[in-house]
Amino acid sequence: MAPTRQETMSRTTFADLGFSEPILRALKDCGYEHPTPIQEEAIPIVMSGADLIATAQTGTGKTAAFTLPLIDDLGTREAGPGDTPLVLVLTPTRELAQQIDENIRQYGKYVNSRVVTIVGGVAAEKQIRKLRQGVDFVVATPGRLIDLLERKEVDLSDVEFLILDEADRMLDMGFIHDVRWIAEQVPRPRQSLLFSATMTAGVRSLASGIQEDAQSVSVAPPSTVADNIDQVVMFVEKKDKPNLLEELLKGDDTEHTLVFTSRKVVASQIARMLEKRGVVAEAIHSDKNQSQRQKALQKFMEGKVKVLVATDIVARGIDVEGISHVINYELPEDADNYVHRIGRTARAGAKGTAVSLCSIEDISNLRGVERLLKEELREETDQPFHSDLVQGALASAKKAARQRAKTGQGRGSGSKWRR
Repeated sequence: MAPTRQETMSRTTFADLGFSEPILRALKDCGYEHPTPIQEEAIPIVMSGADLIATAQTGTGKTAAFTLPLIDDLGTREAGPGDTPLVLVLTPTRELAQQIDENIRQYGKYVNSRVVTIVGGVAAEKQIRKLRQGVDFVVATPGRLIDLLERKEVDLSDVEFLILDEADRMLDMGFIHDVRWIAEQVPRPRQSLLFSATMTAGVRSLASGIQEDAQSVSVAPPSTVADNIDQVVMFVEKKDKPNLLEELLKGDDTEHTLVFTSRKVVASQIARMLEKRGVVAEAIHSDKNQSQRQKALQKFMEGKVKVLVATDIVARGIDVEGISHVINYELPEDADNYVHRIGRTARAGAKGTAVSLCSIEDISNLRGVERLLKEELREETDQPFHSDLVQGALASAKKAARQRAKTGQGRGSGSKWRR
């Protein structure tokens, strides 16, 4: 396995990697000249034709790591009406599928890449019409793709490249059998690329069934965050959280802010509260239908909405450039979700800020985050709603944990070999 590296920009250029002029021109239009670590390590493997299993968080540039070489390859081939797809990309969510679709169009605009997104929540007929017109890339969620395969509206017989994006999340969402069945419909020989934020036993088992002699790359492993994210915790009583959030959003540098809550009802409440206070905001969570979620995300991407309030279930499907701040209105119970949340900012080497609002109710979750990161978040007390009570409660919890460890009580007492 390749050595793990933090998310830093490379001295290598995309031209050094051997891309054609149309691809380099599209990248220049996007302002990209140097690949990120995952791109620098993965692109040569993809270009070589080998299977790849890569551990990389969203926000590391992994989408370009697999789309750029394939766009460049397919751009040299003849295209005609009615062409069946050569590339199949499977993703866990509609939002992620849509963003991959947009990336392909963006990077492939000078070679006329043709892409169709096949997801649920929208009419299948439009997707079928686009497929019949001819396509190079199909980006799909498992459920809708299986539906169209069973209706014989999708032909995978010419697919040469199979990509599984966020494989761990697809397994978490119960798609394991669907993914395996779809993979069986894609002919061999083929090139199979698998990307996952975590490399669990389940992901490795899936990979072993669909890949052959895969090369491995690991960049920015789980439980790490980019060095260019300023992580801050603010202590506040629960009743003052709305006021502190409003105060934070008054800053000129918070024009593109993502706010996370742990519950759908709170997300909707916060969005409504901000609107009443003159802040343009939208909520996005699983109770919203696909059209509502996509419209909210599009307005946020276009800058028409200043604040997007989201829940964890859609966190990893949000891939928007230029997010300056992530605010954890509620800290997540699952500490891994903290890493996924704040990974929405500081993309491609940019700087970002992650602020966590901690009330008494959040202390246990904050402790979980700090244990996962193996570091304490920077405490910011110079704010109008600072709570000494909450800060003191956190200090007491830490002191009690240290005391338990010293006396050998509880799970924190360490290995018996060190006692």
